[in-house]
Amino acid sequence: MDQRAITVFEHYWEQLAAGEQGMVREDTLEPLVDVPELAALEVDDEARREALARVAVVKLNGGLGTSMGMAGPKAALVARDGQTFLDVIVRQLIALEERFGARPPLVLLNSFRTRERSLEILERYPQMADQALPLDFLQNMEPKLDAETLAPVTWAEDPDLEWCPPGHGDVYVALAASGLLDRMRAAGIRYAFISNSDNLGATCDPDIAAWMVAEGIPFAVEVAERTLNDRKGGHLAVRRSDGQLVLRESAMVVDDDQEHFQDIRRHQWFNTNNLWVDLDRLDQLLRERDGDLGLPIIVNRKTVDPTRPDSTPVIQIESAMGSAVEAFEGSVALRVPRSRFRPVKTTNELLLLRSDVFELDERWRVVSTIDRGDPTVRLDPTYKLIHDFDARFPQGVPSLRECTSLQVTGDVTFGADVRAVGDVEVVATEPATLPEGARLEGRVELPR
Repeated sequence: MDQRAITVFEHYWEQLAAGEQGMVREDTLEPLVDVPELAALEVDDEARREALARVAVVKLNGGLGTSMGMAGPKAALVARDGQTFLDVIVRQLIALEERFGARPPLVLLNSFRTRERSLEILERYPQMADQALPLDFLQNMEPKLDAETLAPVTWAEDPDLEWCPPGHGDVYVALAASGLLDRMRAAGIRYAFISNSDNLGATCDPDIAAWMVAEGIPFAVEVAERTLNDRKGGHLAVRRSDGQLVLRESAMVVDDDQEHFQDIRRHQWFNTNNLWVDLDRLDQLLRERDGDLGLPIIVNRKTVDPTRPDSTPVIQIESAMGSAVEAFEGSVALRVPRSRFRPVKTTNELLLLRSDVFELDERWRVVSTIDRGDPTVRLDPTYKLIHDFDARFPQGVPSLRECTSLQVTGDVTFGADVRAVGDVEVVATEPATLPEGARLEGRVELPR
């Protein structure tokens, strides 16, 4: 492990040993207001073209999709139309090149367990081998800590479980430690667009790239308007003491502040985890701070074996990459439409993405086919794992274009061309199959 990553971990351990829990109190914050909007940016094609030539796309790709029962990278999962998440990401970049004559290089932040399969997918595109930068770099690993002693935990049954990734705030250290930050700058890359590989809404937007260049912005975080469903997610705010933008995640909130934290009228803007970073400024900060941006600590309490609640309690020290918004003087938030935030964390969201509510346009962007909010999907636990999910939609997922909500309780297999209309609740008391062409409306009890 690179010494810079070790130094950052040591700093966090010292904070933890001193009792620091990374909490951000409500009385230290002011709500964020007057946020510039993507739709209002005025940019011409020449500025877009010049900016794209100075941007690299970094995708966080270390996740295994274990919550959906996957053993490999989540980005290798078919998103829709037979294309994996990585296929769509590459095709989005190729489409940029076809339109503007500039294709930002793609670099994946992989883990050891996602690297091989992810690079295999990229091999389908020979033009990817021509880019000036390597296709990936690896996230760091750190020891899990015994929650009682704060010493590295030991777990003889599976020593691999003694280690964990340090949260996505590690991306900055990993960029520097891998040498990739220096290589980017040497290749004339000034900005990095960093986002999650499971969010196909996070395209490399040339308008934002041109705005970063024109305004000389050191760091920008894309934010969207919070809804009730976002009330437990991280939000942006302004620190009272110095007017600096900060990110407050749910793990940073004390119990007494939960009401304010979840007040979507007070704190209106949530973090999409789509970030734009000036690499020259990042390099300068890392050099000034001995390789440590000083991101707020996140104390994540778990058990050493996450599948066994009776295993040793541990602490995983983490940081959030969005927290770097407070490390850059002059950082800004940019309001973007909800369409730039389409993460897939569960099979509920995967069903929606694969449905006819969305389509891929000529630039491989995920676009809505309806002029209202997305339907709400709540599937039975039977559908939680991807193998079981796919088995219950052998002919494809149902049509949801006319649907406002779909709830499925029980084990139901869907036939071809099933259509849901309005608010639909399907309830099965035993395994059941919906026939081809079925029209679902209201409460549907099976068997019937």
